[in-house]
Amino acid sequence: MFVLKPGSTDLRFPPVELASPEGLLAVGGDLRAERLLEAYRHGIFPWYNPGQPILWWSPDPRAVLFPAKLRVSRSLDKALRRKKFEVTLDTIFRDVMQHCAEPRNDRTGPGTWITPEMIEAYCVLHERGLAHSVESWRDGKLVGGLYGVALGSAFFGESMFSRATDASKVAFVQLVRQLAAWDFDFIDCQLPSAHLSSLGAEAIRRREFLERLEPALQQPGRPGHWRFEADPAILTGSHPPARP
Repeated sequence: MFVLKPGSTDLRFPPVELASPEGLLAVGGDLRAERLLEAYRHGIFPWYNPGQPILWWSPDPRAVLFPAKLRVSRSLDKALRRKKFEVTLDTIFRDVMQHCAEPRNDRTGPGTWITPEMIEAYCVLHERGLAHSVESWRDGKLVGGLYGVALGSAFFGESMFSRATDASKVAFVQLVRQLAAWDFDFIDCQLPSAHLSSLGAEAIRRREFLERLEPALQQPGRPGHWRFEADPAILTGSHPPARP
């Protein structure tokens, strides 16, 4: 097991091919912005439980969603068309992370791995315009959302939460459509799940993921705080078409 030293100026990770069959690559280190960005640029992300040292992962296969393959069910398309939720970008990043951190047993997965130190670390990335949140509102209350990191034309999804039916899915669909309009290449969903598969995510080999990641990182990207563009095709749910 490769051990990272906290505070070290050496931010390098071992080759991802050295990861365990489960995808565990390294342990230790810290959550400085520079180390986090180095990890993402090499297809690595932190994921650990409270009380554990920081664990760094690069799973094989890797779950990704290509914007053109977004899958919207008829019921979800109806929720989008009826505008059940108001969806915003980058308005309350910390709150979204804190909601994602709350324990839950729904299909979006447990949130207890998002520690206070992780919230602080990603808020630093948000202040630098590299981490972003999507928020779903109903009657002025936050009822769903997600957050992730954007580098070049790649978006690395981290976690989502929902307090109302379809709230997180609507936020995700709105985000994917906006990323498509901005010519993003893919959304990294990290680990395969039935929830993400229902939205069009697929599993690819880690080697292919890294091959796609390299040119995506060469793109200029969209640093800074985001806002949705006033494009009816994005905001009304009219594109892409619903699928059975």
